[in-house]
Amino acid sequence: MELRGKKALVTGAAHRVGRSIALALAQRGCDVAVHYHGAEAEAEATEREAEALGVRAVRAQADLRLAEDVVRMFETIDASLGRIDVLVNSAATLEAQELLSLTEADWDGVLDLNLRGPFLCLQQAARRMLAGDGGAIVNISDSAAHWPWPRYPAHSVSKAGLEMLTRVAAVALAPKVRVNAVAPGPVEKPSRMPEGRWNALGRALPLARTGTSQDVAEAVVFCLENDYITGEVLFVDGGDHLR
Repeated sequence: MELRGKKALVTGAAHRVGRSIALALAQRGCDVAVHYHGAEAEAEATEREAEALGVRAVRAQADLRLAEDVVRMFETIDASLGRIDVLVNSAATLEAQELLSLTEADWDGVLDLNLRGPFLCLQQAARRMLAGDGGAIVNISDSAAHWPWPRYPAHSVSKAGLEMLTRVAAVALAPKVRVNAVAPGPVEKPSRMPEGRWNALGRALPLARTGTSQDVAEAVVFCLENDYITGEVLFVDGGDHLR
C-alpha cells in the first residue's frame, strides 16, 4: 500500500505508542484521525503535530467500549475525511490485577477496551473498506498474548484474543482487506516503574536494550506498506520471544 494520500484512524493516538503511530503515518503522507477518550489536550497536540507535517488531521472522541460511540466516531470520520483506508487499533489498558480477587467489573473493563473495542472498530472500518477500494488494519498486541502474566490476567487474555481476531479477520476479509498485528515488548516505560528496573529489563533481552514507541510505529508502517502480508503477528520486542 502506498500510504501517501490515504486516510487513517489510529485509536489511542493522544499519547505514547498511539501518538508515535499517528505521526509516523502523517510523515508518510496519510491524513489522520486522532482518536482519544478523555485526553483531549494530548489529542489536540498530536493533531497539531500531524498537521505540521503537511497532512490533514482531525480529532475523534469515543469511548471504544460503547458500540454507539464507535459508530458515531466513524460517522464523524466519514464527514471529515470522506473514507478510511487504514485502521490501527492501539488503544488499550494495562492494569495489575490478582486472578482470585479480579471482579467481573474489572474483567469486563479490560476486555471491553482491549478486545471488544478493536472488534467494533474493525467491523466499522472493514465495512467501509470492502465497499470501497480495500484497505489494511493493524492491531497492537503485546508479548502478554504469548506468555502468561499472572499479575495481568485480563490483559493477557485480551491480547491473546486480539491476535486470534487478527487471524480470523485476515481470512474473512481477504483479498480486499489485509489484517496484521504488531506485538511490542518493553518499548514504553510505565510511569510507576523505577528507572533501574526498566534498564534491567532491557539488559536481559537478546538485544540488551529496551525499545521505543518509534520502533513499533515503523513496524506498523511495514505491515501497512507490504501488500503480501496478512494474518501475521510481528514481534517488536528486542528478541524477548526467543528466550
